[in-house]
Amino acid sequence: MNLNDIYTELILEQSRNKRNRRHLENPTHVELGHNPSCGDEITLELRVKEKKIEDASYTGIGCAISQASTSIMIDTIKGLDTQKALELSNKFIAMVKGEISDEADLEDLEDAIAFESIQNLPARVKCAVLPWYTLKEMIEKDIDKKSFSV
Repeated sequence: MNLNDIYTELILEQSRNKRNRRHLENPTHVELGHNPSCGDEITLELRVKEKKIEDASYTGIGCAISQASTSIMIDTIKGLDTQKALELSNKFIAMVKGEISDEADLEDLEDAIAFESIQNLPARVKCAVLPWYTLKEMIEKDIDKKSFSV
């Protein structure tokens, strides 16, 4: 089995994974992410305490790529401080845009690196980045409000 097959299997598996697809009990932050070009929509929920993401979840509808990207993102950011999660969001978006390709620079994205080749499918890029942009917007907006010190 080659690496692309492994990545494809990971994306399919994660798109069906229900572990992160749920409403979060007592979220401190909720943000809607929507891709109008294809109809993908997620509601990202975080529980943040002292700038650390204690838990995260999502609900929504969309293609396998957007759902898998969201689930993998949640697995990647749980337990991180919000600044590190923001850095990973920026790194993922840059990776998908082809701005970063050095695997050593991408290691901290963990399983999310499976989406690196999505840049070859321009119509699917928005699907993959939807949760990451939603998280980025949530963190940046709430940093401005200073509400991540809950």
